[in-house]
Order: sequence, then C-alpha cells, then structure tokens
Amino acid sequence: MSTVINITELKNDAEKFVMFKRAMGFRYQRGAYEIDRFLRFLEEQWRNVDDIPLADAISDWCGRLPSRKAISVGCEFGIIRQFCLHRRRRDPTCYVPEQAFAPVKESAFLPYIFSHEEVLRILATASTLKGHFIWASMMRRLILLLYCTGIRLGEAARLKMEDVDLDRGKLLIRDSKRRTRFVPIREDLIAELQLYLYDRQMLLLDIGRVDHGTFFIRQKGGALSTHGASVAIREILRSIGIKPANGRTGARPYELRHTFAVHRLTAWAKDGSDIHAKLPFLSAYLGHQNILGTEVYLKATPQLLELASIRFEQHLRDSR
Repeated sequence: MSTVINITELKNDAEKFVMFKRAMGFRYQRGAYEIDRFLRFLEEQWRNVDDIPLADAISDWCGRLPSRKAISVGCEFGIIRQFCLHRRRRDPTCYVPEQAFAPVKESAFLPYIFSHEEVLRILATASTLKGHFIWASMMRRLILLLYCTGIRLGEAARLKMEDVDLDRGKLLIRDSKRRTRFVPIREDLIAELQLYLYDRQMLLLDIGRVDHGTFFIRQKGGALSTHGASVAIREILRSIGIKPANGRTGARPYELRHTFAVHRLTAWAKDGSDIHAKLPFLSAYLGHQNILGTEVYLKATPQLLELASIRFEQHLRDSR
C-alpha cells in the first residue's frame, strides 16, 4: 500500500527535518528552499485534496519541467529523498523513492579556465578601474588574491584585518564550509597586499572614515560585499570580451579559483611531479572536504590531459 499524506502533516514533518539538519551543524538554506518549493508545488497541484499519494507527488515534482538537466533534477530529488528517509524514522512504512529514480550524481560541467594571457588582461583592467564603489588598488589585489590562492570569493570578502598576517605570510580563513584553515601566501603576493594596505590607509584618511576592520573596502570606506565583488569582476570580464555582454553564460568570478587549481596542477605536471601525490595538499589548501572535490580539476583542461598523455608515452618507451 502506497503512502498517503496531507499537506499539513507534511509541512510539520518538513519543519522538523530542517530543524534536525541545522541542529547537526548545517546551514541547510538550499535544502530548506527546495523543500519549501516542493510543498508549494503540492499545494498548487493537489488543491482541495486531503489525501495525496506521496509517490505520485514526488514523481510529478521531478517531472514538472521535462527540459531540465538531469543533474538539476538529481540534486532536487536527493533533498526530497533525504526528507522521506527522515520521515521513515517515525513511520517505518513511509514511502522512500529509489535512488535509481534520478541516478545522476556527477555534473558534466567543466569550468572556464583563464589562460595566463587572460589573467594578465583581467589584472590590467582591474588596475585602471574607476567606479563609484570599486577602486583600482583594491580590485587589483582582490583578483591577485583569488588567482594566487584559489580562495573562494566569499572567503576573500569576509577577511578581517587580523586574518591577514603579512609578517608570517598567511591568511586565516574562518568558518568556511564548517572549517577554519590557514592559507600560506608567497612573497610577491605579500608585497602587493602591503601596497594595498598603504592605499587603504590613505583612502580612509582622505575620506575621514573610521576603520571597521574589514580587509577589502569600497571606495567610500564600507566593507566590500561578496555580491558587489562578483558584479565588479563580471563587468571586467565583459569589458575585455571574455564574458558575453548579457546573460549569465560564460566565465564567472568563481573561475579564478578553478584557474588557480588547474594552473597549479599543470605546473606540477611540467615539473615532472606525481600529480596524484600532490592532490591531497591542493585539496587541503583549497579547503575541500575530501580529495574528490579536487580531482575534478584533472579533466578541466586539454593541456593537462596532453601532458599526462606525453608522460605516459615516455613511461612506455622507458619500460621497453
């Protein structure tokens, strides 16, 4: 017999499920959002129906937009399936859809990897940027920090003055993805950040603003937000033709993180290093929860694959 539910009961269970997830330490914003969309969909599709077959409801939800990508359907389905598994704790007879219903686990998406020439063009544009909120000295150093360390844009925007230790050459990334880590930085990046700190001090003195301690600040002295930084980087990418003038397609600010990882792996490959032996170090540096999140970069560039092929052919020749 299939599970039959009503909206009121399901809403109560959903509230308890989200509370459970957050009690486990997860922010669970995306999951809560998808569950809320699922409930609103049921209210619209099964209006004035007291008893809703849960299996049919989930099937209708997943198939509501036939043109959606399989990875998108799989991600949404996974959240609803977790919800059903949680309900089964209270009711062992509760319906839980099989994983094979939406089995796609891996995205076929490959990030855009900036070439070294494109990185130089981005930096050159950032170094002459003039805007109402964004100023060139800050923007140049923000992009350098993103490219040279691979930290996330949000991590960079949240940096405080005490998190940036230029004497010891390290950054403190606080509570990102439920982790805190130190990120060592090179001397040439340290020199750039020291120049920025001088410009930052002069800016605050000129405009008469109190220093609130945020490392990256806007031209008016306020804290740089992740959204503001993202918009500014997108405008740079559009201005030099890397990103289309309109729409959300093309390279994103997040590609600076991808580019750091791929360029680092490529440099190791050219040096003859064992890339797989290096992956755990790169994974820790990037703040990935496990090495699986880092392995995706191994297939992100044809150049890296070509280097691997050349090294394999050389290995075969040597073995003969």
